[in-house]
Amino acid sequence: MTTLDPLRLTVLLIVLVSSFLASASSNSSARRICGTVISDEKLVASEKHFHANRVVVSNTFKSRNITSINVHVHVISKNTTLAGGNVPDSQIANQIAVMNKAYANASITWVLANTTRTVNTDWFNQVAPNTSQQKTMKKSLRVGDAKDLNVYFVGFTEGSGAGLLGYSTFPSDYASNPNDDGVVILYSSVPGGTMKPYNLGQTLTHEVGHWVGLYHTFQGGCNGHGDQISDTPSESYPAFGCPTGRDTCPGGGVDPIHNFMDYTDDSCMSQFTPRQIERLKSQLATYRSVVM
Repeated sequence: MTTLDPLRLTVLLIVLVSSFLASASSNSSARRICGTVISDEKLVASEKHFHANRVVVSNTFKSRNITSINVHVHVISKNTTLAGGNVPDSQIANQIAVMNKAYANASITWVLANTTRTVNTDWFNQVAPNTSQQKTMKKSLRVGDAKDLNVYFVGFTEGSGAGLLGYSTFPSDYASNPNDDGVVILYSSVPGGTMKPYNLGQTLTHEVGHWVGLYHTFQGGCNGHGDQISDTPSESYPAFGCPTGRDTCPGGGVDPIHNFMDYTDDSCMSQFTPRQIERLKSQLATYRSVVM
């Protein structure tokens, strides 16, 4: 057996410790970045249209009528390896299970309808909101109508989308641009992925929250138009990690850090509120013809 002299052993230990600290620092500095953004002007217009055309679903929170929504998964990778973005069927199945648990109180069951696999380095790296790559990708792969959820797994490695965990369209966007409808997420944010602390599957839960009509809990801050939900306390800015007791807006209660529509770690997220569920059901009925 070969032995190392003390100097070489010391150097090796320094290299190993430095690598560990760099990795730990990288993981601890990770921040949820959602590319789903809506201006105050567009929000006001959208809400005006919603309230003028709203389909009211009575007794929404207590209703136990289960509604199934088909999910069409499109795996975009730069090669056929897992490291290259080729998410395996097992992780996709686990992701659907996480979604079903998160939306159980909303009486929604997500059903995996099909999975497509496309090797396209340009899409994998460059897809982002309002890019030509996104437009081409969705036009080529999207299936179904307003009732169908299309999910695209990509890498977000370059360009304007670098660093994103995901983004989504809103239900009210569908009529004007149906080809754009859907959710795009980072492939490594699925359960068992490498994007700690966002690898328990709640990135898709969060982005689908937008797809069913919910805003961020911090939308508008303390004094803006807010998320249109009366039982989510106002929040000045997004929360990261899991800061128990955080209260960034005076009055109304502590920040909703456990809500799926905040920016906290996956392990911190656990709920939609009754009013969020009421809203998403009405949004689905109004814009996607999904009535529960």
